[in-house]
Amino acid sequence: MMIINDELLDKITAKAAESPRLRMNYNFHDSLEAKAQRLVNVLLPGTVLPIHRHRHTAETYVLLRGKMFVVFYNDLGTQIERYLLDPTIGNYGVQIPTGQWHGIEVIEPSTIFEVKDGPYTSLQPEDMLD
Repeated sequence: MMIINDELLDKITAKAAESPRLRMNYNFHDSLEAKAQRLVNVLLPGTVLPIHRHRHTAETYVLLRGKMFVVFYNDLGTQIERYLLDPTIGNYGVQIPTGQWHGIEVIEPSTIFEVKDGPYTSLQPEDMLD
């Protein structure tokens, strides 16, 4: 059993601050082959996450701390929708459909609980927009 509490989130946040990528995840799934990928992901302002898609799975984010935008794009890389995740205004999460191009913009240090189908597959060049 593991409690998702301030102590755990603070530890992950400290590791994100030490990372050149300005983000860090903590996996709850047993392996990258698991059928369900469940993780806490800490994202700090300035982190760069390319516009990408997951062709084999939908993805769900639930914001535990912070404030960030999740942005949807079309196949040409044009922004089509933009969602502010901010618990103070009642926006707690987003469901990203399978194959939807998306990216994030972190406004303040943010922690999401993320769920997607496994197994884990790394992004391929055709899954990222330049």
